[in-house]
Amino acid sequence: MIGYFIEGLMKYEFLQNALLTSIIVGAVSGLIGSFIILRGMSLMGDAISHAVLPGVAASYMMGANYMIGASLFGLLAAGLIGFVTQKSQLKNDTAIGIVFSSFFALGIIMISFAESSTDLYHILFGNVLAVRPSDLYTTLGVAIAVLIFVLVFYKELLVSSFDPVMAKAYGLKVQWIHYGLMFFLTLVAVSSLQTVGTVLVVAMLVTPAATAYLLTDRLKLMMFLSSCFGVVSAIIGLFFSYSYNLASGATIVLTSAVFFVLAFIFSPKQGFFKSRKKEIIHEEN
Repeated sequence: MIGYFIEGLMKYEFLQNALLTSIIVGAVSGLIGSFIILRGMSLMGDAISHAVLPGVAASYMMGANYMIGASLFGLLAAGLIGFVTQKSQLKNDTAIGIVFSSFFALGIIMISFAESSTDLYHILFGNVLAVRPSDLYTTLGVAIAVLIFVLVFYKELLVSSFDPVMAKAYGLKVQWIHYGLMFFLTLVAVSSLQTVGTVLVVAMLVTPAATAYLLTDRLKLMMFLSSCFGVVSAIIGLFFSYSYNLASGATIVLTSAVFFVLAFIFSPKQGFFKSRKKEIIHEEN
């Protein structure tokens, strides 16, 4: 099967585009996912990935680039969540649940007015084998923008992620950093739609980063490992998707989940066996 996959890569441009796009999505999702994990914002990633659906539907019906509509609705959702949380006594997770479910429902209704439901399936679950060169360039542009953002504001992201109170004491604009991260999180979620779909975007944002988190307590190494896990998961997932005619998003996410399970069990610092050994020693003492 590996030979069949390599042969396909040599012959078909669509498979080459799919592989490059998957690698870029895996790397950039792992990179920004590290900050999402550290800040406890996994639900926010889920919210934005679902909230972009009405923007995709509106762009589809108007014949515009889906990146524009999806980005606008993703940012709108992030703003609404922050507004509801600040102006009411509701907790953040409650506001997230209300906003993302409402946006997602609106998107499903809007997409039902479109001429074909085929695109809805691709939007929900991804179809990396249908990636066009324009999608590849867009994804690459988003990845470069995210990389520049992380490099320029690394210290601010580091301090505000671990200790927001101290970051405020230093005079950092914590709120602006937060919304900046939300903006780039939205871009990553939107650029990942074609690869893994809205339903599974959050898995690519969270799972590789969570895997890396179990293996190291250093942020830079965590970011590197997270991106590596995202890239390897994308390559292996695409291989199974193409070779066995499976849904691309699902195979990529499941591959990423396998890496997490292995890290959860065998991590030298935080693995299941390590913690179990400590419990046994404690009980014996």
